Amino acid sequence: MKLVAPVKLLPNPAQAAALRATLALANQAANLAARVAWERRCFNNYTLRKHTYAQVKALGLSAQPAQHAIRKAAEAYKAGKADRKACRVFRPEAAHPFDDRCLSWQHDAQTVSIWTVHGRLKGVRFTCGQHQRALLACRKGESDLVYRDGRWYLYATCELPEPPRVAPNGFVGVDLGIVNIATTSDGTWHAGQHLNRVRHRHRRLRGKLQAKGTKSAKRLLRRRRRKETRFATDTNHCIAKRIVAEAQRTGRGIALENLTGLRSRVRLRRPQRATLHTWAFRQLGDFIAYKARGAGVVVVYVDPAYTSQTCAECGYVDKANRAGQALFCCRSCSVAAHADHNAARNIAARGQAGWAAVNQPNADTPAAASDAA
Repeated sequence: MKLVAPVKLLPNPAQAAALRATLALANQAANLAARVAWERRCFNNYTLRKHTYAQVKALGLSAQPAQHAIRKAAEAYKAGKADRKACRVFRPEAAHPFDDRCLSWQHDAQTVSIWTVHGRLKGVRFTCGQHQRALLACRKGESDLVYRDGRWYLYATCELPEPPRVAPNGFVGVDLGIVNIATTSDGTWHAGQHLNRVRHRHRRLRGKLQAKGTKSAKRLLRRRRRKETRFATDTNHCIAKRIVAEAQRTGRGIALENLTGLRSRVRLRRPQRATLHTWAFRQLGDFIAYKARGAGVVVVYVDPAYTSQTCAECGYVDKANRAGQALFCCRSCSVAAHADHNAARNIAARGQAGWAAVNQPNADTPAAASDAA
């Protein structure tokens, strides 16, 4: 299982200048390779290298960084192959990958040695938390050099051993929402009131500062940059950790809704659009999935259709069952429940049924026929 460990670099002014010049030259080389790839309609890394390697080397890059710049350009087209309508352009301070030939780690001294256009920089200090330090012990592959908001980071790729998945004894259904970020079939609510209040406050402040347009307003906008995103990410991490811990403790799997394409399917009024598009349900689902893999917990995805309109007790489906945002009242059996909890129970049942259907023995196989006899 691959994870990314973010590590903060602490370079002195001379080292920071060398790193900045290296990023600028590497992205200049990537722009050159991207322009040639666009002109020749050549988006394969190996073929593009034949056309651009000499030109990229002439800019002043060594062999390995030159190949990384060419590959970065090729992968940019590969990632966006469905929309090749323009030449890819990289910012001067865009992230750039470094492999073990260009970057080495000294874990005891908490320093790195990294290649730059001004020569090899040794003794560049870094700092990280205990969790990141444990991940670095399993580091394998490339690390990305990132310059963001005046700070330097290395995003190291780590490959951890994945524990075997144990057959689940039931499933925890998780209903994702905006009012309640996540509701489990056990009746645990992770309310989104505080997060939504923070989002609305940041939105109002951004609007006021952008309307003012002064230098001090722009300075405050830069200072508040990514603050809302960091808060939402931390909230999702905490929720995912609790859900996975409960599933692991009880020996169950996790059933999630497959919400792919939700934003393109749902039509809302203008005041509600911002709330929908800032709903980080995909991020929360990804956090649950990778934390579950690390804990050996099974995760299944189910069809979310009609989970909020189906009674978890009798199975009756009716749009009128959803009496309100938080109230579910079955028109058939008169059961009243919290709407999100009812939906989470339906998701858990679908997860159990889907898992049983996939893992049941095939009755047509000779082994199953002999066992039946």
